[in-house]
Amino acid sequence: MARPRPSRAAEALAAALLLVLTAACGSRLPESDFEHDGRSPSAPARDTGEPVRVGIVTSATSPVGGGAFTGPRDGAKAWFDRLNARGGIAGRPVEVRLCDDGGSGVGNNECVHRLIDEDEVVALVATTALDYAGASRVSRAGVPDIGGQPIGAAYDTYPHLYSIYGSSAPRNGTPGWDGELYGGTEVYRYFAREHGARTAAVVSYNQSASAAYARLVERGLRAEGYRVVTERVDFALPNFRAVAADLKEQGADLVFDAIDGHGNARLCQAMDDVGARVTAKVTHAQNWTSTVAEDLADAPRCRNALWATGSSRNFEDTGHRAVRAFRDATKGLRTHSQWQLEGWAAARWFTEAATSCARTGITRACVDARVNGAEGYTAGGLLLPVSFRPSPEPPGTSRACLSVARWRDGEGWVTQGDMNRTCFRVPHLAYEP
Repeated sequence: MARPRPSRAAEALAAALLLVLTAACGSRLPESDFEHDGRSPSAPARDTGEPVRVGIVTSATSPVGGGAFTGPRDGAKAWFDRLNARGGIAGRPVEVRLCDDGGSGVGNNECVHRLIDEDEVVALVATTALDYAGASRVSRAGVPDIGGQPIGAAYDTYPHLYSIYGSSAPRNGTPGWDGELYGGTEVYRYFAREHGARTAAVVSYNQSASAAYARLVERGLRAEGYRVVTERVDFALPNFRAVAADLKEQGADLVFDAIDGHGNARLCQAMDDVGARVTAKVTHAQNWTSTVAEDLADAPRCRNALWATGSSRNFEDTGHRAVRAFRDATKGLRTHSQWQLEGWAAARWFTEAATSCARTGITRACVDARVNGAEGYTAGGLLLPVSFRPSPEPPGTSRACLSVARWRDGEGWVTQGDMNRTCFRVPHLAYEP
C-alpha cells in the first residue's frame, strides 16, 4: 500500500518560479471552479490497428528558454517510440500529438482545446506546463492527465489530473484542503539524521517569488531544529561573494536556495573562491541532470557538494532493471535528467492502464478509472509508491520517503541508500499555492 507522502507542488512550483525570475512572468493558473458535467469519452476500439492517440503539453518555448521543461516530454516520447517498435498496445500503435503552449495561459488553453476537442486524444501524458490554465477544462472533459509535473496547484485541485507524485487532496475544485497544500520536512530530517547537519543557510533574491519560497524552506528547517541563516541577495546587483563569505563565517552545514540557475552557478563559484565548504548544497529534481559538470565548471568543490532529493529513482542507477531500460532507450539523447525518467514513467503508467482496457475498449473513462484506482503504483520501481486516495483532513504527520543522490566528478549522480527505506515520520506544514 502506498504511504502518504507530502505534496511536491511547492518544490515544483519553486523550480518554475526561479526559472522565470528573469522572464517577467506573472501569476499562474487562472482556473475556473470545477463543475462536473457530462464527459465525452472517446469511442472504444478493439484490436482494429487504429492508433491510440495521446497528447503531451509542454512549455517548450516559454520565456524561460528552450529545454527547461522538455525533459518529461522527451522521456515519454522515448517510451512510446520503443513501445511502437514492439507492436504498440494490443497491436495498435500509440500516436503522440505534441503541443507547445509557449508557457502562457492562452497557449495552454489552445493546446487543451486542440488535443481534447480536435485530436480527441484518449489521455494527456507527462504534462509540463508553466501556466496550466486549461486544467479545469481537461477535468470537465473527463480526460485523464497522467504523470504530469505539479507546477502549481492544479494536480491537487481537480479530478482526472494525476501528478507523477500522487495526491491525497480531495481534488474537488479547491486547491488542497480549503486552499492550503501541505509539505513534509523529510529532506531536512534526512540531513540532520544521516549527516549531523545543524546549521542551514537559505539563499534567496529580494524578489517576491524567491523570498516566499525561501520562507517556506526556513519554516521547515526550523521545525526540524536547525539554526537557520537567512541570506538575501539583491536581484539587480547580486553580491554572491559577500553571501559566500558569510556562509563560511556562519559555519553553514547545508545550503538551500531560491535563486535561478545562473545565480546558482555564480554562488557556487563564489563559495569556491572564498573557501566556503559545506556538507551539502541541496537541489531538487529539475536540476538533477547530467549537465552538472558543464553548468558548474568553475566551481569544482561546490559541484562535488551538490546533492539532489526527489521521489523517483536516480536516472544513473543502471543496476536497476527499469532504469537500465530507460537509459538504453534514450542513448540518442545528448543529456539525461530526472525529469526525463519521470516522463518515461508517466508514459509507462498510461500504457499499463490502456493495456488493461484493451479487451473492452481503450476509452478515456476506462483509462481514468485504472489510474484513479492506483494503490502504490511505482512504474516498475522507478517511483516511490503513488496513490490518489483522498483524505478528508489534511495530513498532520506521515511516514515520508525520499530518493537521494550526490554528484561526484567522474561518477555522476551516486545514489545514497534505498529510496524505499530512506523514510521518516515527519510533520506536514501548510502553505498557500
